[in-house]
Amino acid sequence: MFPKDTYVKRREALKKRLGSGLLLFLGNNECGVNYADNTYDFRQDSTFLYYFGLPYAGLNAVIDIDNDREIIFGDELTIDDIVWMGTQPTLHEKASMVGISDTRPAADLAKYLRGAKILDQRIHYLPPYRPEHNVQLLHLLGLLPGAEQPSIPMIRAVVDQRNHKSEEEIAEIERACDVTADMHITAIKMLRPGMRECEVSAAIEEVAQAAGMRLSFPTIATVNGQTLHNHYHGNVAKPGQMLLVDAGAETEMGYAGDMSSTICVDKTFTPRQKSIYDIQVASHLAAVDALKPGVPFKDVYELSCRVVCEGLKGLGIMKGDPAEAVEAGAHAMFYPCGLGHMMGLDVHDMENLGEVWVGYDGQPKSTQFGRKSLRLARPLEPGFVHTIEPGIYFIPELIDLWRGQHKFEDFINYDEVEKWKDFTGLRNEEDYLITETGARRLGKKIPLTTEEVEALR
Repeated sequence: MFPKDTYVKRREALKKRLGSGLLLFLGNNECGVNYADNTYDFRQDSTFLYYFGLPYAGLNAVIDIDNDREIIFGDELTIDDIVWMGTQPTLHEKASMVGISDTRPAADLAKYLRGAKILDQRIHYLPPYRPEHNVQLLHLLGLLPGAEQPSIPMIRAVVDQRNHKSEEEIAEIERACDVTADMHITAIKMLRPGMRECEVSAAIEEVAQAAGMRLSFPTIATVNGQTLHNHYHGNVAKPGQMLLVDAGAETEMGYAGDMSSTICVDKTFTPRQKSIYDIQVASHLAAVDALKPGVPFKDVYELSCRVVCEGLKGLGIMKGDPAEAVEAGAHAMFYPCGLGHMMGLDVHDMENLGEVWVGYDGQPKSTQFGRKSLRLARPLEPGFVHTIEPGIYFIPELIDLWRGQHKFEDFINYDEVEKWKDFTGLRNEEDYLITETGARRLGKKIPLTTEEVEALR
């Protein structure tokens, strides 16, 4: 945990921003995998962690601005809890760690909220993202699932605070990024023909666990990189293939790293692999060069798309004007994803609060295929932490669909694309902090160019 004053100041800033009302924070509970006592690894709600710092199950909290109260609701451990799980600090001791003196039994929360409703006090809460949150809101506020009305003022206030990382947060994220880099370097060094994807995944995850960290998301380690989020690990890596690895570590405090690597299964990339890989690297470096305060990330994305289109045009895969191709959306045949996303206490920071607030500052998102997957578009500001991860993918099903629909025939050379349908896909990903003057990569450098990857093979 950070020092007590960190959490006190965060709550004070939130109260000042909202001015009035009651703020309800739902912590997370244990969740059974296949029966109650066989639980998933517990992870506290990130916004609860941000304001209250307590990584314990069964806690909820209220900031009652109107009555100048901050309360943590929870129950003390029973002797049965202690026998099976060991002891913990008392509820009062937990609350004291983050500068709160008012603690009450978990059952008192419903009564407290009923009193607020009787007084017609506005109750602010954030969008639920777990089924148990819906059940809690039904119990506490009488809201049926689907009838919730999360507080937009609270969402915007939380987003504005959490989007700007403090020095102590940046240091914690960088710890996660350093271990994340070690995970990728391990994968690059160990991969050999005949090795199963699950062996690489296991070695990656060992690095995180040995550093006292957990995974920030399920590991991707696949020879089928054309599937953007492929979590299957049952294939054998064969000569002539590439392995796409997307993996990250999360610190004990919940801060995430997120990086991607594309590795040749052989000692070197084939000329065909290198021709596409080099285009992806050019797009990546152009995006990094453009990062600075005030620049809309949407513009950086479109720059990265133009570089991809220019490179593919050079190979005869695309044709026409690259800028026009991007404006029309033809680039999404090969680049159907965004360029990056915010990162912090969540690997996709605050995604549960809504991309329109986190990445767009309330402005509408595009509905165009490919561009609609851009999670971050707003002008960059000092303190933002985000990923850079352009990719190039040859997705047979998408190629067949668009060719059958005669889409973008002015920009896509379908006869040439047919020759690349078995290429799969690739991406590389790094994490960046926006500074006062530009941007700084977080964490150790991982190999980016084909030459850098081959040097570790």
